[in-house]
Amino acid sequence: MRILVAEDEVKTRRYLFQGLHEQGFTVDVAKDGNAALALLREHVFDVCVLDVMLPGRDGWSVLQALRKESILTQVIFLTARDHVEDRVRGFELGGDDYLVKPFAFAELVARIKNLARRGPHASETKILQVGGLHFDLLRHHVERDGRVLSLTPKEYSLLLLLARQPGRVLSRTLIAESVWGACFDTQTNVVDVLVGRLRIKVDTGFPKPMLHTVRGVGYMLDTPDE
Repeated sequence: MRILVAEDEVKTRRYLFQGLHEQGFTVDVAKDGNAALALLREHVFDVCVLDVMLPGRDGWSVLQALRKESILTQVIFLTARDHVEDRVRGFELGGDDYLVKPFAFAELVARIKNLARRGPHASETKILQVGGLHFDLLRHHVERDGRVLSLTPKEYSLLLLLARQPGRVLSRTLIAESVWGACFDTQTNVVDVLVGRLRIKVDTGFPKPMLHTVRGVGYMLDTPDE
């Protein structure tokens, strides 16, 4: 199983990484909400252990973004808040479990394994199809109409971000935060350069484009009109 631990407190993050690794899990870590969301958009995780009070973007916001984009990674909230309304909010937003700090590590492991037995939500997203684009998310492999697209990691992240929200215009700021996990100076053209490189690989040689610019707003991926 692949686990993402999103926790800003250094000692807790290291403790969870070491402990889960020793249990045989593959573990990635994020220290803020933006980094966590970027990893969850780019990779397939079985479970995310998500602290509620994260800097940059809190756990509630991370989960809202995931579910809005139909990313079904199972989420266990970690929080020091033990109010009923907080637990209810977590479940209403699409969380799968809720563990209050301080907690027993053995209980966390048991809850992770229990989620796995329910049927891994993440497995539903291992294949993504948008028009002629076919994603194998485990292999980071993309084809358009049978042609393999050779993408850099950043190009792949951007294309996957757009493909998970087809027909929706994404702003340059949102793209920068999602692909790089940080905010960029709005005066830089790093997003535009990346989109330009990606457009060459996605659309060149095909009769109709899929990657579109909405002037003054951002970029979108859409299926060509039949």
